[in-house]
Amino acid sequence: MYAGFFAAVLVMVLIDMFALNRAGNHKVSVREALGWSAVWFAIAMLFNAWLWWHIRGDVGSGLDEAARQALANQKALEFMTGYLIEKSLAVDNIFVFLLLFGFFKVPDIYQRRVLVYGVVGAIIMRAVMIFIGAALVAKFSWVLYLFGAFLVFTGLKMMLPEKEEQQDLTNNPVLKWLRRHLRVTDEFHEEKFFVRRNGILWATPLFLVLVMIELTDLVFAVDSIPAIFSVTQDPFIVMTSNIFAILGLRALYFLLADVADRFHLLKYGLAAVLTFIGMKMLLLDVFHMPVAVSLGVVFGLLTASIVASLLVTRKS
Repeated sequence: MYAGFFAAVLVMVLIDMFALNRAGNHKVSVREALGWSAVWFAIAMLFNAWLWWHIRGDVGSGLDEAARQALANQKALEFMTGYLIEKSLAVDNIFVFLLLFGFFKVPDIYQRRVLVYGVVGAIIMRAVMIFIGAALVAKFSWVLYLFGAFLVFTGLKMMLPEKEEQQDLTNNPVLKWLRRHLRVTDEFHEEKFFVRRNGILWATPLFLVLVMIELTDLVFAVDSIPAIFSVTQDPFIVMTSNIFAILGLRALYFLLADVADRFHLLKYGLAAVLTFIGMKMLLLDVFHMPVAVSLGVVFGLLTASIVASLLVTRKS
């Protein structure tokens, strides 16, 4: 199942990159982003339906009818809940992407390719971190309590009001290190990460953007991966729901890029979700919450924050 899943992911990424090359340089419209978002969501739901059918038949062949049905329903709910959590936490990545593209003044027509490579890098990093996390949880069950405490801390920290200061990346230590050790051109060269000048290899600003996006994915994985372990400790469900959510990140970025300001309260919804998940993990030995209830709570918190954001900003 792992081999089949990663083969399917590879095919989907290659199709995405082929479509990107065929379309050429252009600004992604809301209609195109909406279409790709629908495609990625439909693929994830089809996979979940296949997972339910597969467990209902082959995997649960040694069980009676009722047990197979219950197991299939449980795993499908776990996938759906994990997918929703990871998809919602990916919105935080989008706000950082907007900051990076704005700071480097990346033209709209050059943003797509760097996001595709960013998604590929995120998939690789997530896969490695999930296998490590699964191994830790299997060997040391108390790691779940550390995950829970970390998520509660992160959620409460997100609820604190931010300082009204414009974020400036000029003094970012990673960027300063890159500029000291690489020859970086002052201008973009279409969607190229490297160019040659007089036989000497130069990095373009787009390469710096790619490095920062990969680091951003790594930082946000520290939040998202512990969160999904609150739903299930099944590494296959953790892996698949996480990666399916990441696959649609590029389309989601272009869908929300022009209206991100309208969702300024979504951050508090995400903070509430992280806090709720952390508390759920800390109370594992006291109270076991059904996955369906967790799904309802997460969906309710996110929906409330989205509706509140739209109501507050409806005049502007």
